Formats: sequence, C-alpha cells, structure tokens
Amino acid sequence: MEKEISNKRKFSSFLALIVSIAICEFAGIVGSFFTFSEIPTWYATITKPAINPPSWVFGPVWTTLFFLMGISAFLVWRKMETNREDVKMALSIFGFQLILNTLWSIIFFGMHNIGLALAEIVVLWLAIVWTIVEFYKLSRASAYLLLPYIVWVTFAGYLTYNLWVLN
Repeated sequence: MEKEISNKRKFSSFLALIVSIAICEFAGIVGSFFTFSEIPTWYATITKPAINPPSWVFGPVWTTLFFLMGISAFLVWRKMETNREDVKMALSIFGFQLILNTLWSIIFFGMHNIGLALAEIVVLWLAIVWTIVEFYKLSRASAYLLLPYIVWVTFAGYLTYNLWVLN
C-alpha cells in the first residue's frame, strides 16, 4: 500500500514537472507567433549592432531557457505543502514575469515598437530579479536555474537598446 502511494506521488510529481515545463514553453510558442514571420521581413530590414547573434540562435536558446524556467517553477511548486502563501507569492511573481516575457515579443516583433520594447524589457529584467530573490528563499536550485535566463535577458536588453539607438 505504501509503495502504491509512493508511486502515485512520483507520477503526480512527474506530471506537475511536465505541466510546469509545458506552460513555460507555451509562453515561448505564443511569443513565436509574433516573431517568426517578422524575422525575414521587418527584422531583416532594421540596422543591427555588430554583436547581434544570427537569428537561428534565438530559438534553441529560448527553448532551453523556457525548459529551465519550467524546472525552476516546479521546484518551488513542490514546496506547496500546506497552501503556503510564500510559495503562492513566488509563483505569482514567476507568472507575472512569464507574461512580460511573452509581451516583449508582441511589442517588439508584433508592434515594431523598439522603444516600448526597451522599456518593457527593463520591467521584465526587474521581475526576473524579483523572481530569483523569492525563489532563492524557497529553493536555491530553482533560483540558480534562472541565472542563465537573467543573463540572456540582460544581453537581450543590451541588444534592444542598441536596436533602438540604431533605428
């Protein structure tokens, strides 16, 4: 009986991990709807800084980052033993930054508004830092999993600023 309960918990935990990753990857998919068609058209026509990576780099990087974000959120979710308010708050902040992440693609690629995208990425960066701080309180591993994300968004902010200046 104990083994059966343990197996159910493991399956439930595995399912929660898959759902957590899927939610994060879905945010990327939503953003990609605004991105893919604009890369060979509008984005190809704007002046880019010398350090701008080739367009093909972004897909694998973001897929990996969303995967790590999903694992990170799952590690925090597992702390939800007795309806803990600190876990709810941390996951709410995570959800907020995930929405901001998707919103950047809509503003930059969908609206072609580089200036607004620059302002938005500053807010996104702050929300990610806030998420890392809150996640660290609950699970150091979950916070560490977000470090590549904040590094990449910092770089994306630098690129967005330079795209704004150049265009």
